Amino acid sequence: MAAAGYRIGELAARLGLTERTIRYYEEMGLLGSVRRAEGGRRVYTDDDVQRLRFIQRLKVLGLSLQEMHELERLYRQDGSNRKMLPRLIQLLDAHIDATEDRITSLEALRDEIRSYREHVARRLLEEGI
Repeated sequence: MAAAGYRIGELAARLGLTERTIRYYEEMGLLGSVRRAEGGRRVYTDDDVQRLRFIQRLKVLGLSLQEMHELERLYRQDGSNRKMLPRLIQLLDAHIDATEDRITSLEALRDEIRSYREHVARRLLEEGI
């Protein structure tokens, strides 16, 4: 059915998304103009599959839907990646920095937990418990 398109249920199953999520992405403008078949049923193309996979990847990398919408707007302005890709790099760099900050915080928390655990273990030994 690739040539004719995909129904929303087929697309959702293929990508591991819910139909509601796909509709939401469409409402937000993250999917271009989705075609409608007779009766108003949505018909998705291989381009939509690629776009949704790109959205899934960006989501895994920590980009928000607002950031994705910004990227989509930049892409549509030029009809190319010329402005979108440099902005994507900026967003990814910001997410790298935020991730490194979280790692630093988590390492500090891990060290604090270990220290407190050792303190509690020493108390147990001292009290013969």
